[in-house]
Amino acid sequence: MAALMSTLTAQTYLTPEEYLAWERKQPFKNEYHNGQIIAMSGANRWHNCITVDIAVQLSNQLMGKECEVYISQMRVRTSPEVSYFYPDVIVVRGEPRFEDDTFDTLLNPIVVIEVLSPSTAAFDSGEKFEHYKQLASLQEYILISQGSVRVEHYSRQETQWNHDTFQRLEDVLSLASIECEVPLRAIYRRVMLNAS
Repeated sequence: MAALMSTLTAQTYLTPEEYLAWERKQPFKNEYHNGQIIAMSGANRWHNCITVDIAVQLSNQLMGKECEVYISQMRVRTSPEVSYFYPDVIVVRGEPRFEDDTFDTLLNPIVVIEVLSPSTAAFDSGEKFEHYKQLASLQEYILISQGSVRVEHYSRQETQWNHDTFQRLEDVLSLASIECEVPLRAIYRRVMLNAS
């Protein structure tokens, strides 16, 4: 893996088409940003627990509705500035739209959730979010910390994004765009926390 990553670091600019053709042959996930490939590292225990638990909460609440929940393996394409990311959890409402007939690159998520890792937190809350904002379909963006109770909720109100932060296990994350509520206690139920 180290050899692969060092090769990618030296890689020159790739077009989106070159990236997608290359990525579909890889054994490991790689994101694409500003023409460069970003190798993704594995997730730890708490990251996986949070991802699974919030996906299960949403999937259960959305059962029977015209929504689909995807977890970790579904790529999202932003446009007009093309980037490809693998969010931890994605919700699409209505008919999913895909880049092509391989059905592995989603174009119209309504909710995107990222579970933060120390190495990705700044990028996920900054530059990556700016790319996600390009998606006309996106209504809510959620950032979940792993080591302490902290959930940041961004919701689109026309051209503005509102921001709320939740830091108590008693708080409830309300996702208006898909009519779901997720208690923070459910998100963090299996995580060892350093929080009050």
